[in-house]
Amino acid sequence: MKIYMNGKLVPERDAKVSVFDHGLLYGDGVFEGIRSYNGRVFKLEEHVKRLFDSAKAIDLEIPMSRKGMIRAVVRTCKANKTMDGYIRLVVTRGVGTLGLNPYLCKKPQVIIIAANIQLYPPKLYRDGLRIVTVGTVRNHPEAVNPRIKSLNYLNNILAKIEAMNSGCMEAVMLNAQGYVAEATGDNIFVLKGKKLITPPPHAGALPGITRDTVMRIAAESGYDVGEEMMNRYDLYTADEVFLTGTAAEVIGVVNIDKREIGDGKPGPVTKMLEKNFRKFAKSTGEPIV
Repeated sequence: MKIYMNGKLVPERDAKVSVFDHGLLYGDGVFEGIRSYNGRVFKLEEHVKRLFDSAKAIDLEIPMSRKGMIRAVVRTCKANKTMDGYIRLVVTRGVGTLGLNPYLCKKPQVIIIAANIQLYPPKLYRDGLRIVTVGTVRNHPEAVNPRIKSLNYLNNILAKIEAMNSGCMEAVMLNAQGYVAEATGDNIFVLKGKKLITPPPHAGALPGITRDTVMRIAAESGYDVGEEMMNRYDLYTADEVFLTGTAAEVIGVVNIDKREIGDGKPGPVTKMLEKNFRKFAKSTGEPIV
């Protein structure tokens, strides 16, 4: 495997960062997870825009242009023949000192990995996920804003630990006011009749790119789609609940906190959106040439 490191493609064994890199020491950096389908990188411009927005929010200057980043992603995919796979795009603050001062880090590191990922086994797409609400509260927007896709994912990891210790692969995370924010790595949707809602970014949700695509597909299919604050009651009483994310795509949720959702199976709208999302994803994107 070839890893993109600051303008060069190097063998995996040679892809190394300093122990003084603030990305390692403090989680000081940003990232994106991206998918490739059928020799195309899905929504690459949107992912790169979000990466640069996250970097701007933490006052991190990425040492290349957006177009240069797009070319680097395509180059890495081509070198690894990642026609159907997963791309991790990382920008760290770079080498600094053991102190917190980020402005002593003079050279940000750009890393691109193109490989494979399977977040959930196929059986769970067929049978649906069982998830649980956890006590770990989603980061407050004025602490580490959830709209910043930073390298510091400890908030999400702590929630994931709680979920897995409860026998579930995924969790519902609430914000400090008790409203639903998102899952540990995915956005969450609720269907009630013809109305499909998802928490707004100010509730603690990352504005997901898969989320936005699914909202558009659902609206085009005749559903009333929008963002609304919601609580666990809305989850428990929904006709259908599903998660969306780059790696997860669209996956149904059939049980939350031991409450069966709908008839206990992924619902027809979830299945429709899963099918139509994959169809769309496989027919669009930046060509890997």
